[in-house]
Amino acid sequence: MLTEQQLSRLDWEKTDGMMPAIVQHAVSGEVLMHGYMNQQALAETLTSAKVTFWSRTKQRLWTKGETSQHYLHVVSITPDCDNDTLLIMANPAGATCHLGTSSCFSPAAADWTFLYQLEQILAARKDADPESSYTARLYASGTKRIAQKVGEEGVETALAATVNDREELTNEASDLVYHLLVLLQDQDLNLSAVIDNLRQRHK
Repeated sequence: MLTEQQLSRLDWEKTDGMMPAIVQHAVSGEVLMHGYMNQQALAETLTSAKVTFWSRTKQRLWTKGETSQHYLHVVSITPDCDNDTLLIMANPAGATCHLGTSSCFSPAAADWTFLYQLEQILAARKDADPESSYTARLYASGTKRIAQKVGEEGVETALAATVNDREELTNEASDLVYHLLVLLQDQDLNLSAVIDNLRQRHK
């Protein structure tokens, strides 16, 4: 998470021993919450792999989710260039905000966050009643039919581009991405696997 060198460079004096920590969803990129850590809170976070702050109201260490069980499971911790702020990438186990939303900053969300949310909705419909939605009917129709739809939408997307119809291209590309997400879910894959593969290819 943090190397010994990174730990030694953290500027606790500049922050009066209380360092701002921003928590971001490790997959969707959504900013989940903001809090403060002293050295003890950071040590507990590193040990437990669950985001732990110093609560200024409770005047004690506070592990996010200690009551709700909606923990923030740490993936990585990165200091900023001045070594006085921490960016924590985490996977949340449930809603982050006490209001029941995914982020304390809701409804603000980046485009990629919506794509992640859509993927979660599609995953939840894999075992739903086929009569309940088009997505559920697609899953029930089987992999071959889903794959066929991806092929059809791919051709239609390409054709829309060849005639320079931007509105139709947007619509067909949307259909293509939707059906591709369904196909990935059907095969127990998600966009993270594709992104990881692209990242490896880029290297």
